[in-house]
Amino acid sequence: MLAEERAVAILTLIEQQGAASVAQLCQATGASEATIRRDLTQLHQQGRLNKVHGGAVALRGNFSTEERDLTTKAQLYVEEKDAIGRYAAAQVNDDDFVFLDAGTTVLAMANYLGASRAGFVTTSIACAKRLSELGRQVTVVGGQLKLGTEAIIGAEALAFLERYHFTKAFLGANGVTVKQGCTTPDPEEAAIKRRAADQAYMTYVLADSSKFGQVAAVAIRPLEKVCVITEHLPDESFREKGMIKELWRERI
Repeated sequence: MLAEERAVAILTLIEQQGAASVAQLCQATGASEATIRRDLTQLHQQGRLNKVHGGAVALRGNFSTEERDLTTKAQLYVEEKDAIGRYAAAQVNDDDFVFLDAGTTVLAMANYLGASRAGFVTTSIACAKRLSELGRQVTVVGGQLKLGTEAIIGAEALAFLERYHFTKAFLGANGVTVKQGCTTPDPEEAAIKRRAADQAYMTYVLADSSKFGQVAAVAIRPLEKVCVITEHLPDESFREKGMIKELWRERI
């Protein structure tokens, strides 16, 4: 495929989806990862798309293009995350076997699990520490540490998760839209989230209202395949596509 043909294919896919990862673009064009990255850089410089970590997003709409570190994110939407975390923790029964994702809203959930007798597996160093402080037994997934989000990622982590089958998985997301579903900027973190969801009977996504209408480069799960817990739903159209638990509506 010639360079201009690749450019057309890349722009068409990104326009259709709103965002695409490098891996998706490699599969669509048959080009190498290095070639796709060069193409994305050139198209970004031409003003035809926005290049982000792990892929690219279309110029239209609201896109989440940055991954803040855990400390910074923990200071945002504190009350909203606390309400979401409290409700999510109440969904955990003592006979559950639970996966907890890395992220500040899931960490807020961990604060309310002190009395739970469920089993826990997590890729979050912060969640593991908090659960241990509360006297809970928790298994930490082995693999590579991503310092900014304190998440365990990589091939070893993916293989580790294949050993388990969860009754419930609780995931964070950077963006939630009707078309693109739940998304995140980092391909390796997205792979972990997808694997955990694959291994779970029920998957919850914990997302405060600021995440709705945002889309990041890498897909986690379509909206119809998860239950999203939020404090306030800014757009009623989301209800037509997926299962939404809105806490503000019921004054929880």
